[in-house]
Formats: sequence, structure tokens, C-alpha cells
Amino acid sequence: MLTVRVGLLHCVLVLVPLVVFVTLILQKFSNPFTDDLRLSADFDVSSQISQAPSKLLDGSSVMKIDCPEDHFSFYIQSGAANVVAPKIYVQNNLVLGTLLNNAGYGINIVVMDGKTGDILKTAHFDMYSGDVNPLVDLLRSIEFGSVVLMASYDEPSSKLNEDARKLIAELGSSAVQSLGFRDNWVFVGGKGAAVKNNFEKHLKSDSATNKYENWPELIELQGCISKYLE
Repeated sequence: MLTVRVGLLHCVLVLVPLVVFVTLILQKFSNPFTDDLRLSADFDVSSQISQAPSKLLDGSSVMKIDCPEDHFSFYIQSGAANVVAPKIYVQNNLVLGTLLNNAGYGINIVVMDGKTGDILKTAHFDMYSGDVNPLVDLLRSIEFGSVVLMASYDEPSSKLNEDARKLIAELGSSAVQSLGFRDNWVFVGGKGAAVKNNFEKHLKSDSATNKYENWPELIELQGCISKYLE
């Protein structure tokens, strides 16, 4: 009987450490949180995208930009490669982005009432395989006193024709005339005198300097827009 008890004790002393070891191994190599930022089998920019500014959270009110009472705050982040969609915030609130399901490839646009700050329209237009005419129609429909915020994603230029470039230039953009294949671009302008000082950043796609292989790094733009007063 003593021999049996000693044998059982020996088994317990062997099995317990083994169970603990297996548990630790499983915990180490099984992570329930997987990164879904994938581009293709031969290109993964997720590790680089994660370095985007920590001030961007996934909430609906995250930007903390303080502006005078007679101004509207804005923040724009362009897309990153063809993996991460752009984000546009107005008055510290997300108005265009993946969480709202209203961002997409090409040129992303938010049209805002320059007097009240109300969001009048959000849209995105595929400038690689899409049709430029809906973009031209929207640009022509923008009313005097409106503020327009734009952000590129993936490829913003292939389908841009002379009419589209001219209409965007009339909103105050200087970079749209040289906007090229897979460039990154963010812009804030207005119809008429809605925006006194335009905001714009443009980063050319260059294989020698691109951060994400065939795409340049994402760009950001933020500031205060004065309210439009007739």
C-alpha cells in the first residue's frame, strides 16, 4: 500500500509541472487579438501603420483641437497605402472614416456649411477604376459659403480630368494640378470666400522615398477655419 501511494505521489509531482508548462506555452503562442491590416501575400504594412499618431483613437470624439469661438476646428489624415482609409474630423468629431462606413478609395470629400458647421455631404470617388463624372457633379453643386475638406486614399488621380482639376482648383487648391499616381494629398478649401486661408499638403509618390513600397507615408493636416460671415 505504501508503494502504491509513493507511486501516485510521484505521478502527481511529474504531471503538475508538465500541465503548468503546457499552459504557459499555449498562452504565449495563442493571441486572440489578430491584426487584420493586410495588403497582399507579399506586402504587409500593418507594423508601420501602427506607428500612426497615438492621438487618433477609434472613438467618435477624439481630436482635442481648441479654436476661437468664431472658428471651426478640423483634422485630416490621408489614407495609408491601400490599407488604412483616411479620417476627417470637424469640431473634434469624426465625420468621415472607416467607423462611419463612408470612406473609400480615391478622393474622399466632406462638404460643410461655413456658417453653422453642419455637415452637408460626405462622399468618396474611385479615381482608378471609377467614373469621374459623379465627382464633377458634386463639385459643381457646392454652394457659395461651403467649406470642402478632401483626403486621398490609394490612388486619387488617374481619372481626374481637366474639369475636375479646375473645379478643385477653384476651391483653392494649388496642388491638384500636379496630383499624380498614388500621391498622398489633403486639402481644405471653400466656395467663394468661405475659407480665407486654404490648407493643403501634397506628397508625391516616389519609389526612392516611399514609406509603403508603392505609396508615400500618410500625411496629416489640422487647423482652425474661420466661420463664413456674409
